[in-house]
Formats: sequence, structure tokens, C-alpha cells
Amino acid sequence: MSKFSRAIRDHAVPLALIAPSILVILVVVLLPLMFSFYTSFTNYRLIRPDTLWDWIGLRNYQRLLADWDFWVAFGRTILFLTVALNLELLFGLGLALLVNKITWGQRTLRTIMMFPMMFSPILVGFQFKYVFNDTIGLVNNALQSLGLTEFAIPFLVDRWLAFFSISFAEIWMSTSIFAILILAGLFAMPKDPIEAARVDGCSNWQVFRHITLPFLMPFIFIAMTIRSLDVARAYDVVDVMTGGGPAQRTELLWTLIARTAYDDARMGRANAMAYASILLSIFFTWYFFRKLMDARKHLGAF
Repeated sequence: MSKFSRAIRDHAVPLALIAPSILVILVVVLLPLMFSFYTSFTNYRLIRPDTLWDWIGLRNYQRLLADWDFWVAFGRTILFLTVALNLELLFGLGLALLVNKITWGQRTLRTIMMFPMMFSPILVGFQFKYVFNDTIGLVNNALQSLGLTEFAIPFLVDRWLAFFSISFAEIWMSTSIFAILILAGLFAMPKDPIEAARVDGCSNWQVFRHITLPFLMPFIFIAMTIRSLDVARAYDVVDVMTGGGPAQRTELLWTLIARTAYDDARMGRANAMAYASILLSIFFTWYFFRKLMDARKHLGAF
């Protein structure tokens, strides 16, 4: 019996066991990806099925270079991602440090801390759409009851206030991801370096800056990688709260893609936008993964 035949015989059972999973992946993931990639080179419109075979090559991608709406949404997505990630990091770090200091009821606090991330983004969107509503919203009613403002503040109508509102909802929903991962890093952190630093007379800030923070950086970059992928694909919260408005001033990449695909019925062009936007996710994944590797090397040297 040849080596190839013996290899087939030895791996026959494992291959048979994983075959259903491979089949599901091919049907559910790979085939739709191949279809969408093909349609990005066509003039496919949902209202005209015959255009599925209308091959136009790179024309959809060339149009993106001159599409002002696409580049505005691209820049706004990067701004949204930058604001959300940095504020989630700051709040998550602070929350993790506070919970780590608590000795009584810490398990209960950790459980409560996870609640926001358990909610559906659509539910969070409806929740904060009500909170920031300019007529019946909790925020406006509270401000007017306290006499801090005479008129309702148009949180979901004004350009920058609407951006603040969707950012607030996203940060509220996902800060706990940073907090949980950073808290895991704090639990895994050895105590000997901190005790040695305190014996040497280091202040609390010096201990945090030179010992605690470098040890936490790998955990922070893991959270950054996960959240950058989520925020770069943000859709649910924005679509529910503002629908990309007012006048498309809070439209992000995936709300623009959805509007192009389903409202304008230009599925081929929308798929080209989607594949172009994937480059943003790949870039941030690569960037934070490199930072993660550097932090681990630094931690090993430390």
C-alpha cells in the first residue's frame, strides 16, 4: 500500500467528521462571497434581474474614486471608529481599575458590567432613539425640568449632536468589552513587580505607567482588534437612530452600502463599496495585530 493510500485511510474518519462543517461553510459563507464578488463587476440592479449578466469590469470600482458620498462616509466612519475606540478604551480602563479595587461584591459587579454588551444593537438603537428624542426623550425632559434649557435640543436632527448620540450609544453598548478584557489582564498580573516598585518608592502613577499599563497593552490591543472590526461595520445602531440622517450627515459606510443596494437597487455598485470597505477592516486588523505582537515582545523583555 502506498504512502498516499495509507494517509487517506488514516485520515478517512476525521475527514468524514469535518465534511459537514466544510459543506456548511461552503454553502453559507463561500458561495455568497463569490456571488457578491462577481456582482461587484456587473451592473446588477435588483429591479432588473437580467442585469446580473451585464459585465462592466472595474467600472464600479472606478466610479468609487469619484464618488464624493462614498469618501465622505469613509472619512466619517474613520472618525466614528477613532472616537468610539479611544473613549471605550478610557472608560473601560477606568471601570476595570475601579472594579479591581473592590473586594466585596466584585462578582456581582462583573456580571452587571456585562449587561450592555448582551443587548441587541437594534434594541440599543431604539433605546437611545427614545432617550435622545427631541419631544418625548428622557434627556430633553430632564434638562427642561431642571431649567437648564428652555427649548428641546435636537439631538437626532443636528449634525454633530446626532453624531454624538450614535457615538454615545455605541460606547455605552461596547465599553464593557474593554473593561472585561482589561480586568482579565489585571487578574493575571503578577504582584511581585508592583510590590518591588513600591518598596523602591515609586508613586501610584509611576507604578501604573511603567508596570501596570505595559502589562495590560496586549489585552488592550486584543480589545482594539475586536472592536475595530465591529465599529468599521457599524450599521444597526446608526440605521435605527438616524437612518444616516439628517441629510445623510451621519451616514457611515455600511448604511451607505445598504441604501445603495436596497433603496437605490444598485446591488453591483453596493458590493463594490462593500469590498472596498473591507480594506478598512483589514488595515485596522493588521495595525492592531502588529501592535499586539510588539506589546507581547516588550512584555517578554520586561
